[in-house]
Amino acid sequence: MNSIHDMGGMHGMGPLVIEHDDAVFHEYWHGRVFAMRMACAFHRKWNADMGRYARERMPAGEFLAASYYERAVYALERVLVESGLLGEDELSSGKATTPVEVEGTLQPEQVATIVRTRRKARMDVAVAPLFKVGDAVVTRNIHPEGHTRLPRYARGRRGVIDRDHGVFSFADSNAMTRDRKPQHLYSVRFAATELWGDAASPRDSAYLDLWDDHLQHA
Repeated sequence: MNSIHDMGGMHGMGPLVIEHDDAVFHEYWHGRVFAMRMACAFHRKWNADMGRYARERMPAGEFLAASYYERAVYALERVLVESGLLGEDELSSGKATTPVEVEGTLQPEQVATIVRTRRKARMDVAVAPLFKVGDAVVTRNIHPEGHTRLPRYARGRRGVIDRDHGVFSFADSNAMTRDRKPQHLYSVRFAATELWGDAASPRDSAYLDLWDDHLQHA
């Protein structure tokens, strides 16, 4: 999806500020938002990739002005409405109008276990890899309307398979249709000059984790 969230490789966004001894939450309400996300996701009405796609649909002006947790609130509201757990009228009024039946609620004593055992993206299924370590590849030049984990700055670029992570759910389809579409995930090495031109350092490289469907043989 080509939207403002895909800022990798862009200039003009200001310096990256590294905060030492950073607090887990900068504001009290940040922790509340994190807790709500955990409690609502307990019902498995959506997955992490769907949550990312919800953030990506935030209007560009709002996205740039919002903090991380403000974006998280926006995404949570979207997935709650789209999953049928919350109505648009309830969202605007702040009042529940239509009861929704769900199986159980997340209890405080369950939180630690849920955090440790959340559904993983790695899949224990036999899928043949399309590439092997050392293969020269080129990323597909795609511009989907929906979610993709292939960043805009790396599309149509040549790289080399550095390692095979194994079989994972495919984030692009999992976000759109809940089709996990298991396939191999690779760490692909790109020369900095391939991504950003001759002005980049010839000594530098970038490593991106990409799936079979993102790649083709060079």
